[in-house]
Amino acid sequence: MEEANCRLWPWIKQRSRWLKGYAMTYAVHMRNPVTLWRQLGAWRFAGVQVLFLGTLIQFLLAPILWSFWLMLFGFGHPLIEALPGWLAPAIAATFLIAEVSSLAVNITALRAPHHRFLRVWALSLHAYFPLAAVAAYKGCWEMITSPFYWDKTTHGLHDASD
Repeated sequence: MEEANCRLWPWIKQRSRWLKGYAMTYAVHMRNPVTLWRQLGAWRFAGVQVLFLGTLIQFLLAPILWSFWLMLFGFGHPLIEALPGWLAPAIAATFLIAEVSSLAVNITALRAPHHRFLRVWALSLHAYFPLAAVAAYKGCWEMITSPFYWDKTTHGLHDASD
């Protein structure tokens, strides 16, 4: 029942702290990957990669992925010349199908009667991921420049009248 931040900058600071923690945890465990493999076994070692590295990469590489939306909206892309002619429409179609599928999964996940009111918020994920990408870059930058600094979460900002 943790209080979610309802203000933009405290939300980014909280997420950047979490993602910095993911990055630091991953870095510590991967100092000796052979030992980690022996301790966890192949399946759990793969799970660590997916959980920690996958979480970080999805946010850090998201802007590159989003750049391909330029093609969907008729703008050029730096890689367009390097792609075969059929691949650009295929990428655009894949992105469109992925968005529709993602929205369908998110709405379906909220099918329980006590969660249905949240379905309108599924559309807000289009704002969540860019903000989380900012938080990931902030967290990774702080891990390099100030590894012992941890942003504090500001609580008590929720106002029921908002």
